[in-house]
Amino acid sequence: MKLTFKLKSFFRKPQNIILFVVCVVLGYLTLFPLYSMLRDTLTAHVSEARRLGVKAGSMTWDHWKRILFDKNSRTVFYRPLVNSLVTSTAACVISIVFGGIFAWFITRTDLKWKKTLSSLFIFPYIMPSWTLALAWLNLFKNSLVGGSDGLFTAITGVATPNWFAYGAFPISVVTGLHYAPFAYIMIGGILRNADSNLEEAADLLGTTRWRRLWKITIPMIAPAIFSTFLLVFSSAMSSFAVPSFLGLPVRYQVLTMQLYRTLDGVSPGQGYAIALLMILISVGVLAFNQRITNSRRNFTTVTGKSGGVSLVCLKRSRGVLSAVFLGLILLVSVFPLFTFALESLIIHPGDYRPSNFTLDFWISRDNTARLTTGEPGLLLNPALWAALWNSVKLSVTCALAAGTLGFLAGYAIVRGRGTRLAKAVDSLAFFPYLMPAMAFSAIYLSMFSVRHLFLPSLYGTFFILALIGTVKYMPFASRSGINSMMQLSGQIEEAGEIIGIGWWRRMTRLVVPIQKSSFVSGYLLPFISCMRELSLFVLLCTPQNRVLTTLLYYYNEKGWSQYSNGLNLLIVIIVIVVNWTVNKTTGASIDKGIGG
Repeated sequence: MKLTFKLKSFFRKPQNIILFVVCVVLGYLTLFPLYSMLRDTLTAHVSEARRLGVKAGSMTWDHWKRILFDKNSRTVFYRPLVNSLVTSTAACVISIVFGGIFAWFITRTDLKWKKTLSSLFIFPYIMPSWTLALAWLNLFKNSLVGGSDGLFTAITGVATPNWFAYGAFPISVVTGLHYAPFAYIMIGGILRNADSNLEEAADLLGTTRWRRLWKITIPMIAPAIFSTFLLVFSSAMSSFAVPSFLGLPVRYQVLTMQLYRTLDGVSPGQGYAIALLMILISVGVLAFNQRITNSRRNFTTVTGKSGGVSLVCLKRSRGVLSAVFLGLILLVSVFPLFTFALESLIIHPGDYRPSNFTLDFWISRDNTARLTTGEPGLLLNPALWAALWNSVKLSVTCALAAGTLGFLAGYAIVRGRGTRLAKAVDSLAFFPYLMPAMAFSAIYLSMFSVRHLFLPSLYGTFFILALIGTVKYMPFASRSGINSMMQLSGQIEEAGEIIGIGWWRRMTRLVVPIQKSSFVSGYLLPFISCMRELSLFVLLCTPQNRVLTTLLYYYNEKGWSQYSNGLNLLIVIIVIVVNWTVNKTTGASIDKGIGG
């Protein structure tokens, strides 16, 4: 009887029901793949059996020995590990500083052109990260390594040193700029909704600007800073394309490059061992984040009391600062788009004479004269339209599923804060993001290519793409939900409960309207990520369910740079149109949620 009473009392609270259901579902979709990965690190695979002198499927410790204790371990694992930690940490600092400073200027000052700047700032995240890497190479490559000089050397006559053009510095800068919108979205959302009375009171007491920043503003946005550090660090650790473009020319290796080499048929067991170690590193960062945010400190900055935001007057520096921000953002966001459009019109790459431009790669029905095969132009290509439909359908499905589950999980985690179940769901909700996308994809392929429990074989179906996309991108929505709910005082919901308003009406009439902008970003982030994702889907897509990014990969392998550049441009345009449509219909968007 006592147990029955405790269970009824436990499940009477909506947040406990949500926590229990999410814990069961995510436990199956995250912990079991982790077990599968661990098992693969101790199994001799078919491609390795002959070299190891054992039967395929038998147990072996050889993978761990070669990674950690072999004479080549320094080159295979330890040096790439140090490189990954250096570039990931540097990228976190760059993204938080750049995105946080810009968010403060947008939300708390009278900066000019706020809407334009806010919209342009999300472009680096909309675009695949390697587009910024290519733009960096086009600008700063040198003839010593790249074979030819970049645009910077051509204009100034100054040859860029190797450390500036390749290796750790450009990898950190490009990755940090690509993920700066994370900091902008999360820090800016809190600054926009937070009551500025605390800062104004400190100002009236004569507190200096720097002291007010360190003692009030930064502690107020601490949850967003920690969440941004988690997201950027995990993303940078899992990044493959940027280190490949900017590191390979000088043989600067990171863990993901070693992971790709081993998973590509050489030694998958070693690859899974590297992936597992990468996950353990990210789990350590997650544990540190939980220690901070799950403490008894109070981050509430939105209450039932009204509070406005007083903008800082920039005075004479307003025009200069606005122009500097505009120039930097145009260089990072618009310049790559210009190169995509330009390269999609050129017959022979590198030749920019007017006679070398054509629209055939967009509107020709047969490009036999341009290519060895008669591939039609992009706009008349049935393969593109099929891939476009698959991409939009997949992105919308993942956004709705991940956004809804993430919002509910974030709500339940904060309302059940301090309980073991809340801590477990918080970890499980973020855990998929810690897994390298390529390894996560390989695990799902191994798990669901045959019948598993009550599920039939899912390989080649739309469902497996939607499933892995939902699980992989749920951390975006859950972190957004946690940040917004930690801001929202529980007194607001308690007031509705006292007067007899049910849970569903409290959510739809109180919670969601107050923090609408933050919740909308929880849907848009998975959509954008899914539209530009390649590593997660490349192993699971078949010719029948190909998406835009895998079609781009196919064209790039063929050497058809005009088609791949055109597809890049289309992906960015589609996401911009979706963001604009959501803004016009709901009044919110990724940048609107920040305060533009």
